[in-house]
This record gives sequence, C-alpha cells and structure tokens, in this order.
Amino acid sequence: MSTSVDRQRTKAWRVASSIGVSFKYAAAGVTYAFHTQRNFRIHCVMGTLAISFGALLRLTGVEMAVICITSGLVLTLELLNTAIESVVDLTVGQTYHELAKIAKDCAAGAVLISAFASVLVGACLVVPKAMLLFVH
Repeated sequence: MSTSVDRQRTKAWRVASSIGVSFKYAAAGVTYAFHTQRNFRIHCVMGTLAISFGALLRLTGVEMAVICITSGLVLTLELLNTAIESVVDLTVGQTYHELAKIAKDCAAGAVLISAFASVLVGACLVVPKAMLLFVH
C-alpha cells in the first residue's frame, strides 16, 4: 500500500531505482563538489594529511577514528554548504536578498567552525606524539 509520501516522492525529478543508483547519485554530488569547490579540495587534502600523519605517528585506533570522523564531518558540511548555496542561487537567481545572504553565510560559518574544530582535534592528537618523536 503506497502512502502519500510515496506518491509525492514519485513526482521527484529522479527517483533512484536501486541502491546502486542511489550511490551513483551520491558519488556524482561528491565529484561535482571536488571539481567545482576549491574549499572542498582543500579539506580533502588536509583530511588526507591528518590521517597520514596519524598513521605515520601510529595513533591508536580510537585516535585515528576521531581524526577520520572529524575530517568526514568537515567534508559533509562542505557538501551541505554547496547544496544550500545551489538551492539559494536557484531560488533568487542573480538578485540580492538578505535572507539568501543569511542562509549562505550561516552555511559557510558551519563549515568554518567545523574546520577550526578539526584543526584543534588534529593538534591535540598529532602534536603531542610528534613532539615525543622529535624529542627522543
């Protein structure tokens, strides 16, 4: 028995016919962000460096998990920021609207806060182990 939500969903632009198609759409979003968003690429590089330094310094499994989750959160928020910016641009076009500015600024602020937090997490986990390596 179909619900009203199911009926509404079939009116979507594209409905994924399988889980494989859902993954394809998700990969397309990540690929789009990587190719078009400079900050997404920067966050990818920084996350890769943090994970590499963690592995090089032999951080514990929990410490590596924290770095991976933190890096993933930054990338996730960057994707959401890109989505919000796209929807706002679609809605207001080339016109200026104060609410559009607020939406875009808040989304960018969320990415900024998560990036600062990830730097603090990385510093707390990597710097002490690096200091021990260089001291001995």
